[in-house]
Amino acid sequence: MEIDHCVFPDDLLYDLDNNTWLRIEENGNVTVGVTTVLPAIAGKLTLARLKLGEVEIRRGQSLGTLESQKFVGPIPSPISGTLLKTNGLVSDQPRIINDSPYEEGWIARLKPAHLPLERILLSKTTESRIPLAQKIAQFHVRCFKAFPDHEMSEIGTECSAVLVRLNDLLATIPLGEVVHLISDDPTSYVEMVAWSERTEQSLVDWRKEGNLFHFIVKKVH
Repeated sequence: MEIDHCVFPDDLLYDLDNNTWLRIEENGNVTVGVTTVLPAIAGKLTLARLKLGEVEIRRGQSLGTLESQKFVGPIPSPISGTLLKTNGLVSDQPRIINDSPYEEGWIARLKPAHLPLERILLSKTTESRIPLAQKIAQFHVRCFKAFPDHEMSEIGTECSAVLVRLNDLLATIPLGEVVHLISDDPTSYVEMVAWSERTEQSLVDWRKEGNLFHFIVKKVH
C-alpha cells in the first residue's frame, strides 16, 4: 500500500499508535521495525541504542531509542516475547532506518509469547489506510525515494542561480549524500533534468506540490 508516496508493505502488521511494524517469519518468530512515518518525522537519524541479549519484552516496552537532531524517542515493541537479537547494522549506521525501514533497517527479532492474542491489537494495511493518511497529513510527512541529508529551499530564485548553489553544495558533501531542493521556478523541472544529464548527477525523485517543485538529488561522483 502507498499513501502520499509513503510505502506500507501489505505483508506486515502495524502498531499505528507507535509507528512500528511486525512481520511473522516462517519459523514463528517475528521481526519488528519502524514505519516510514517515524523517520520522516524524526529526520536523519544519528543514533540508535538497541537492547542486547535474550531478555523478556512486554508489548509496549522499549526495544531501544532513536535519536536525530530534532527527535529522541523509544521504539515500543508491538508484541510481547523474548528478544532474540537486535540489528547491529542499525546501531552502527542509524541512517539505514531512513533509507530502508522495512528491509535492512529492521530493529529486532523476537520469539513471541502471546502472538494469537496480541496480533488482534495490530492492523493490516486494509485497516490502516485512513489512520495512516491522517497521521501523514497531521505531521506533514513527505516520503521520497531517497532520504535527504541536506535541504535547499530556493523560493523566489531563478533556477540558473539555484543550480550554481546546488553545484557548490555538491562539491562540499561526500559521495552518496542526498539533497532535497525546493524551487518555485516554473522552468525548474526542465532545467533540473537537463542539469542531471549534463552533470551525470542522479535526479532520484521529484514531484510538484501546488506551485512548488521538490527534487531529490544524489551525489554519485
